[in-house]
Amino acid sequence: MTDSPSRTLPSGDELPQLGFGTWQLDGDTVRDGVTAALDAGYTHVDTAEGYRNEREIGEALADYDRDEVFLTSKVLPKHLSYDSLIEACEDSLDRLGTDYLDLYLIHWPNPTVSLRESLDAMATLHDRGLVRNVGVSNFSAYQLSCAQHVADVPIAVNQIEFHPWFQRPDLVEYCHETDVVVEAAAPLARTEIFADDIVQSLAEQYDRSPAQVVLKWGIERDIVVLPKSSSPAHIRGNADLFDWSMADEDLAALDDRDRDDPVYDTPARDWTSDVYGINR
Repeated sequence: MTDSPSRTLPSGDELPQLGFGTWQLDGDTVRDGVTAALDAGYTHVDTAEGYRNEREIGEALADYDRDEVFLTSKVLPKHLSYDSLIEACEDSLDRLGTDYLDLYLIHWPNPTVSLRESLDAMATLHDRGLVRNVGVSNFSAYQLSCAQHVADVPIAVNQIEFHPWFQRPDLVEYCHETDVVVEAAAPLARTEIFADDIVQSLAEQYDRSPAQVVLKWGIERDIVVLPKSSSPAHIRGNADLFDWSMADEDLAALDDRDRDDPVYDTPARDWTSDVYGINR
């Protein structure tokens, strides 16, 4: 792989446009996956306390130069009150075996906790040097604009579901207009996009995998992509995005696949689940 392009954050830090996603990876699988990714040239790893794999990721990272890896974690909605958020970050740092995060995200909005309170805690973490950049995840434009209004530290990133079947043009445009980098969670629609006829046709045309075609499209649309895989071969393949190009008309053909069809960011939530933990 050649070096990943990057997006410049308000702090001046460079966020690589290719990151290794680790949702639903644990134990030896995530340790081996992070190792394979870093050996393949990835310099960006994305996790979350809710993924329950931070300790294993920390063990893998211990064999590499920490300052060469852009490391992201996220705080669960049930931990968004001030003291809980501070404690959650400190716990994540302990599990990851590092003294700072390059990026810390509010994983999901929690309407039962003041956003100002959560962002005040984020500012404290930033001031203490524990978090270099602050962001959000799964925020609508409405929620993001409110966060920007009350935050003392710039909102650097919004990590959202984004792929050819779910492109969210109004939200993406708002992010770009306000210098918020868009990261694509589930950039491959959890592999469902591989069945798309246009994706299959372009993969054959370019002699690339469906994953490579879809990730390349995301990169060309100024999105940070976070593909996940447990296969070292697929991890290496997903990094092979930067020494070939796609024609504008083929990128446009993928633009035309939008059908407003999410794989996870659906309107309703199970607020009592372990992810949210919002009880009555």
